[in-house]
Amino acid sequence: MTSDDLTADVLVVGGGPAGAWAALKAAQRGADVLLVDKGYCGTSGATASAGTGVWYVPPEPAAREAAMASREALGGYLADRRWMGRVLDETYDRMNELAAAGRYPFPVGADGQQLRRGVQGPEYMRRMRIWIRRAGVRILDHSPVLELLTDEAGSVVGAAGHRRQADRPYQVRAGAVVLATGGCAFLSGALGCDVLTGDGALFAAEVGAELSGMEFSNAYAIAPAFSTVTKTAYYSYATFYREDGSVLDGAGSQRGRSVIARVLADQQKVYARLDLADEATQRQMRYGQPNFFLPFDRRGINPFTDRFEITLLLEGTVRGTGGIHVVDDDCATSVPGLFAAGDAATRELICGGFTGGGSHNAAWAISSGSWAGAAAARTAIRRGRRDTLRPAGGAGLRPTGRVGGARDHQAFVELVKRQTHPYRTNYLRTGERLAAALAVLDGAWDEARRTLHADDRDAYRARQAAAMIAHARWMYQAALSRTETRGMHKRLDHPGTDPGQHRRQRVGGLDEVWVRP
Repeated sequence: MTSDDLTADVLVVGGGPAGAWAALKAAQRGADVLLVDKGYCGTSGATASAGTGVWYVPPEPAAREAAMASREALGGYLADRRWMGRVLDETYDRMNELAAAGRYPFPVGADGQQLRRGVQGPEYMRRMRIWIRRAGVRILDHSPVLELLTDEAGSVVGAAGHRRQADRPYQVRAGAVVLATGGCAFLSGALGCDVLTGDGALFAAEVGAELSGMEFSNAYAIAPAFSTVTKTAYYSYATFYREDGSVLDGAGSQRGRSVIARVLADQQKVYARLDLADEATQRQMRYGQPNFFLPFDRRGINPFTDRFEITLLLEGTVRGTGGIHVVDDDCATSVPGLFAAGDAATRELICGGFTGGGSHNAAWAISSGSWAGAAAARTAIRRGRRDTLRPAGGAGLRPTGRVGGARDHQAFVELVKRQTHPYRTNYLRTGERLAAALAVLDGAWDEARRTLHADDRDAYRARQAAAMIAHARWMYQAALSRTETRGMHKRLDHPGTDPGQHRRQRVGGLDEVWVRP
């Protein structure tokens, strides 16, 4: 089959906000930029599906101090204030740039000033696509990357993938690569997350990069039982109920989600009603997140007056903080030529062991994407493009044993779901349950490494399955190593926070997973 042989100074993998900002900043620095997306840049990913808040704080000392202090305790005091300050500065500048050069129509407050603390995802990403194309960025949609390419020294010099609509492979020779592929939501069905299967983390690990914060990868978001929309912030206005109508004491959206998880884990139903929102707040909620209300309106449910059944959907590292470890202020990885941004990169530096939706996540995507894109442009222009291209992909792409066997890629996906979705395994953790799940996943990895393979059109699905197995193994190995409760990592067998474990953890490896402080 004929392969497209493409070149670029900077290759950006992923078309969400982090990828778009990386592409924009690389192009603004004179680089020839190619962005490739598994879906359609501007509509795929979690941000494009809904509105989101942004950690946008004016450069006023008191306001900045309050912003940095607001989640330090929730994150187990693992965040770094220098990085927080850098993100606040960068986000403030980039949101202002979005308003001016990006022409984003921010709403106007009573004082006549634009309100820049949030964006409507569909409009935001539509305008980002227009903006980066205007800057000269080339875009390949529906073109999932399958693996990174390296030179003889191990530096990353490109990537290879498959163009689904043209049904042919492609490879890109590049001076630097930015992975902005998003986190891993383990195909839980959460809105916008079906493209977020941890691919970038697998690609990075295959060339020797490390990860960090992977124990903080068990985020679950509240959603109506009949919807995939996960806007947990709205549930701060909710009262939660048992099936018999009694109030579920201790349940909450920020603190108290574990109470909900325990009841659901016992196969009991939980209901909610947004009865703490006054009329003004209700109007603001409908204006800010219209798609949140569509499933209710279609069913004739008023969520402010009617009880409705809820569930918890796993969002993994999309709302968790684990991801590829970055080694400097440019969001470079430990592998030359490779950068990471957005949910693909660890957010531990600004969130520690806890983050919610939007806000810090959106700011990190903007900031890390901007830094990685600018640095990738400098690197690419300095290094140039290399002639030697060595494929780095393994599991799901190049089996070590006989191709085929008892499981196809979908069977591996279902296996991973069974080990990662249950609340009593992943959310309400114990060493015994983590170890049992990890043993299953280790066996799955060994089997996938030997046998998992798919035809060209489905190769990305096989790689997704491999990435999900790898992600779960890193996550559980790190969780076993942290014998305490900190941030979103809850160990029922170690319910207290241990001052002796006030540290971050790195994790890596494929066939043999390792963890170290």
